[in-house]
Amino acid sequence: MVDVESFETDGYVKLEQAAPRAVADEARELLWLRLGVSQDPATWTQPVVWTADLTGDGPFGELARSPVLAEALDAICGQGGWMPRGALGNIPVRFPVSPAADDRGWHIDLNTPGGSDDTWFVTNRPHTLLVLTLLSEVTIDDAPTRIRAGSHRDTARVLGDEPLDAVQAGALVEAASAARPVHHATGAPGDMYLLHPFTVHAADEHRGSTPRFMSQAPVLLTHPLTT
Repeated sequence: MVDVESFETDGYVKLEQAAPRAVADEARELLWLRLGVSQDPATWTQPVVWTADLTGDGPFGELARSPVLAEALDAICGQGGWMPRGALGNIPVRFPVSPAADDRGWHIDLNTPGGSDDTWFVTNRPHTLLVLTLLSEVTIDDAPTRIRAGSHRDTARVLGDEPLDAVQAGALVEAASAARPVHHATGAPGDMYLLHPFTVHAADEHRGSTPRFMSQAPVLLTHPLTT
């Protein structure tokens, strides 16, 4: 059973083994075939390589349709409060390469569609919730996503009625949440994290030795979450 109280307090919750580790391991092995690099560290030249699962085939679909994830979303969003996903979405693979990528600023994700041109904004009426799915072992050294615990309350306080772009929203929520403690999305393959759409988070530098595989995808909501 998901810890809803923890989600409400910290703005995120961890779902340990939301899917079997063997399924996440299988997905990771398939992703290696798509990356254009081998498992030989000599081929690792970029700090981040992006790939994606857009079809939900095989282990990817099993992860996306996890019953544990569905139960947690029902508890947090209410039954009928979210729309099932068929695929994992974007998958940034972070490598222990120096210098680190310049993409580690504190932010919240775009959460509201703007209209017919597929433009998204940040608003105080979010239409998404973020799911992180670990596809490799992630320790404190393996570029875990950093999370400012409780920052969803700061975001709710500073967002006004006007929609913001990513840069505007990032600067606003970074300043507002600066005093919050930082937690790290560490764990084993098959673990998942649910983040409130207002929770401020950031990538981290890879200080370990093994590439970090993790998907990040929005779950569309049928009604906005409250804080």
